[in-house]
Amino acid sequence: MATITLKGNPINTIGSLPANGTQAPDFDLIKNDLSHISLADYKGSRVILNIFPSIDTGICAASVRTFNEKAAGLANTKILCVSRDLPFAQARFCGAEGIDSVETVSDFASGKFGKDYQVTIADGPMANLHSRAIVILDEEHKVIYSEQVPEIVQDPDFEKALAALA
Repeated sequence: MATITLKGNPINTIGSLPANGTQAPDFDLIKNDLSHISLADYKGSRVILNIFPSIDTGICAASVRTFNEKAAGLANTKILCVSRDLPFAQARFCGAEGIDSVETVSDFASGKFGKDYQVTIADGPMANLHSRAIVILDEEHKVIYSEQVPEIVQDPDFEKALAALA
């Protein structure tokens, strides 16, 4: 269990992020067009998982914008922004913001991604949503970087995360 905070108040996740060097768990997530994707769909590509509670919060929306801008030019790298938001909300946000270099994907149907990656918030007002985290996978989908953001209203360390891809 990881202890994080929400505006200074302690809350917990159900576990710890996958460790560096381990094989990333597969997933079944839903795209904005309601089709399903799995990790296998990104075979041979590096994958950045930008994980957060809801695209409808300012700080989480900013992380999608930041990855859209900073990581858009990365070779052989796919960026998945993962939340439990409905795909309709994700599509609305991306359309309004002109987001086109990242994919927003949803874990709303089962929450299994949150359980497998251990990012499900266990208690507090955001229970059952995902914590803020970044997990980066190499071309073989082994974890090469992970960061559990300690305070939900804080940005992850974008520069350190992107440096893991250098």
